[in-house]
Amino acid sequence: MKSVYIESSVISYITARPSRDVVTSARQAITIEWWETYRDLFYVFISELVLEEIGTGDLQAASNRLAIVETPCLWQQIVRRN
Repeated sequence: MKSVYIESSVISYITARPSRDVVTSARQAITIEWWETYRDLFYVFISELVLEEIGTGDLQAASNRLAIVETPCLWQQIVRRN
């Protein structure tokens, strides 16, 4: 199985309110479609830095972002910083 590193912008696109900006809205739609359709075909992982980044900011938004990474494929596969 191939692996994919997920950065914080991917998680943000999935959980953010729909954007009015055409480019951002398209990125959100493409990201959500990939996440729902192809995510299970890959070994998906994040880094500790991504975990820190998605846990900051607006409390409700951070909670939504952190909920996404609680899936077993992400939460248990965190790349540790040295």
